[in-house]
Amino acid sequence: MTDTSTIDRSKDVSQPVERLGPDEALKLHSNYLRGHIDEDLLDRITGGVTFASNKLMKFHGIYQQDDRDIRDERRRQKLEPAHSFMVRVRLPGGICTPEQWLKVDELARAHGGNTIRLTTRQTFQFHWIVKEDIKPTIQGLQQVLLDTVAACGDDARTVMATADPLDSDVHAEVAALSRQLSDHVIPKTRAYAEIWYGQEKVATTDDEEPFYGRTYLPRKFKIGFAVPPFNDIDIYTQDMGFIAIVGDEGVEGFNLTIGGGMGRNDQDLNTYARLGDVVGYFPKERLLAVADAVMSVQRDYGNRAERSRARFKYTVDDKGLGFIVAAIEERSGAPLEPVRPFAFESNGDAYGWRVTDRGLFNYGLFIENGRIAGRMMDGIAAIARVHSGQIRLTPNQSLNIAGIEPARKPIIEALLSEYGLLGSDQGSALRLNSMACVALPTCPLAMAEAERYLPELVTKIEGLLAEHGLSDEPITIRMTGCPNGCARPYVAEIALTGRAPGKYNLWLGAGFHGQRLSRLVAENIGEATILDILSGYFAAFAERRKPGQHFGDFVDSELDRAADLSALTV
Repeated sequence: MTDTSTIDRSKDVSQPVERLGPDEALKLHSNYLRGHIDEDLLDRITGGVTFASNKLMKFHGIYQQDDRDIRDERRRQKLEPAHSFMVRVRLPGGICTPEQWLKVDELARAHGGNTIRLTTRQTFQFHWIVKEDIKPTIQGLQQVLLDTVAACGDDARTVMATADPLDSDVHAEVAALSRQLSDHVIPKTRAYAEIWYGQEKVATTDDEEPFYGRTYLPRKFKIGFAVPPFNDIDIYTQDMGFIAIVGDEGVEGFNLTIGGGMGRNDQDLNTYARLGDVVGYFPKERLLAVADAVMSVQRDYGNRAERSRARFKYTVDDKGLGFIVAAIEERSGAPLEPVRPFAFESNGDAYGWRVTDRGLFNYGLFIENGRIAGRMMDGIAAIARVHSGQIRLTPNQSLNIAGIEPARKPIIEALLSEYGLLGSDQGSALRLNSMACVALPTCPLAMAEAERYLPELVTKIEGLLAEHGLSDEPITIRMTGCPNGCARPYVAEIALTGRAPGKYNLWLGAGFHGQRLSRLVAENIGEATILDILSGYFAAFAERRKPGQHFGDFVDSELDRAADLSALTV
């Protein structure tokens, strides 16, 4: 990689306190993310932590939550909420060794309610961890070289990378780069090691965070690598994305995307989902320099007064794409080259058996909504005990058991069969392209169900598809419990975002491989209306679709046609 010693990673851009929003002031005075977390962890009067510690613990990969199923009952009993914590692992590229999987399994059984959650960003989440079990969980992860640094917070989150089902040399190279970049961009404060590993505290200095400074980034910053033709990471939803351009010798460089993001607020028209712009190409030797440049632009120009407008997508729109690109080029030390040709085919996963060029085998295992428990959890642990390759988490909440030696294939196939996991790819094309966020009962932002409800709704939609002869049609469907977009709904052909218990906004018409945003079709509707609207579109799609046309493309053209007719009528 290029020498980045000439890149300014030391600029402290902390604004005057009176110009900072509350979160910014909190970071400024946190002593580089230490705050009073240590003291709060020792307080046994409450199962939670203070507001300030909850905010700061996010930078350490930890969210305070409570069981919302029993929140009202506890309030009536004059009890505090049933606090627990979500702990998220940093897992660049979603790559996990069997040893690491078994440790995650062990910790989930000991502290996390006997369940593992795979996220939409290729990592693990533990739920239901009580306060006194946070340290043992994080220290257990350390034993297998895993951590939770920057898995949340106003910093660069876990770096994603395409989960190539064919296990190519290019995939291996990109996966290694995702690890290198993740290690490069995480905060450097010693607070994490002091609080969670019990390492000796040292006096802090102004160079403790040479890149982030005292106030870190204005908001979270998401990064991902895509390897065409797979867009499983939804490259256009990333704050900063790298599209691999491949030549005879492997990865030559990357097309850079900037300014993507899913989060929005139904009550704030100044917030919106945005697709990233592909702004140019650079050779792979400049990866760290370009990444530093992009992040430093957001660090220095991002909105630190209005948190709802603090994501990089708003910085790009407020400053202008031309201004941002020029700043990136100046800070990285070289202009971007013209975009290189590339093409995507889908943003889903591949399931079932695949054979690689090396004569090894991969098995794509569908995990509905990423939740692993019970017999499935037992089965994957049994596989991990005999597997010598990798277990890869996909961007769509499923698994790729990769690098299976031919001699071990019958053993692993027998275990898949024994635990009812073989043939997980036999579900409908709709179900295999479904995804949901956690939502209730743990997420404090959720207004409606998602993970617990989507499988039931998919079953009903499958019935409608069968009526119209569309059962084998691959259609992406995603559901979130709020409009924030954790399951990347706005690039799904069918999307439902929660508004209230049992009520959703319905979005349709996104591109099949994530290249176009969906459109709002109906607001605050229940299941009966959702199914009625979808049935109408399925009927029209079955009757009038063009050869090879995807459902999202058809709906998009139908919405255009309806808008044109409406304009003519007016």
